[in-house]
Amino acid sequence: MKYYFLFSLLMIVSFASAQDVRPLYPNEIPNSKNPDSENYKNNIPTLYIYKPESVTKNKAFLIIPGGGYAHVAINHEGHDVAKALNKEGYVAVVLKYRLPSNEIMEDKRFGPIQDAQSAIKFIRDNKEALGLAFDEVGVLGFSAGGHLASTLSTHYNHAYIENQNNTSLKPDFSVLLYPVISMDPDITHEGSKKNLIGPSYSDEDVSNFSNELLVDKNSPRAYLMHAKDDKVVVLENSERYAKALDKHAVKNKVYIYEKGGHGFGLKNKQEDGDWFADMLNWIEN
Repeated sequence: MKYYFLFSLLMIVSFASAQDVRPLYPNEIPNSKNPDSENYKNNIPTLYIYKPESVTKNKAFLIIPGGGYAHVAINHEGHDVAKALNKEGYVAVVLKYRLPSNEIMEDKRFGPIQDAQSAIKFIRDNKEALGLAFDEVGVLGFSAGGHLASTLSTHYNHAYIENQNNTSLKPDFSVLLYPVISMDPDITHEGSKKNLIGPSYSDEDVSNFSNELLVDKNSPRAYLMHAKDDKVVVLENSERYAKALDKHAVKNKVYIYEKGGHGFGLKNKQEDGDWFADMLNWIEN
């Protein structure tokens, strides 16, 4: 299938508020099959590039929305966050990543991380061409997008994509928001786990995608946010990741709400407190 047709479809459904919408892969999509299927057409990896009128900050954010690896919550965990970052002078790029599927992927386990690595590579490789000004690229992910963000932050020594220029695939910092971190059955989000590595699980896959086990001294600094009453993705996901970072003397902060549940995005309506402002202050200072 010609890619210009796919791109035309993207432009039709793209959000008017996005300043620049483009396919993540200008040619063939790696690790893919069945390009004529509806599932394939609905899973075209896409970048929404938000650039403020005046770029005043030296950091860019790659935003990865959540959705349990079953959908991409691209509005309240994607576009809304990018707009908020723009108001503060930051460049932000929202990633619509592929949802794991044996129908359209040769190996569904690696489709999402391939897209995340390709996105951070794109940002770094095209900094000058895009007219962007920043020294650091961080990743910000919600829920299952937090799992993908933490995978990007811990699997950085393994390139799941072609990387002939040896572009750094490691984020400079991570923002993990009510994140799925672990595949440990005691604390994982079973829906995300099943969609990514299921329905049956090998011990190797469970270990390889339990990102608290993969933290090392070179892992990026991390800001985590979670609510104690989150019954969808339990708080221990964030606590285990922070504990692993502490073990390796990597800077981190966990911002905890007493109430809030799961999936609230920028604004927790159940409790006072502003994780977004606190996160920016911590990242900058």
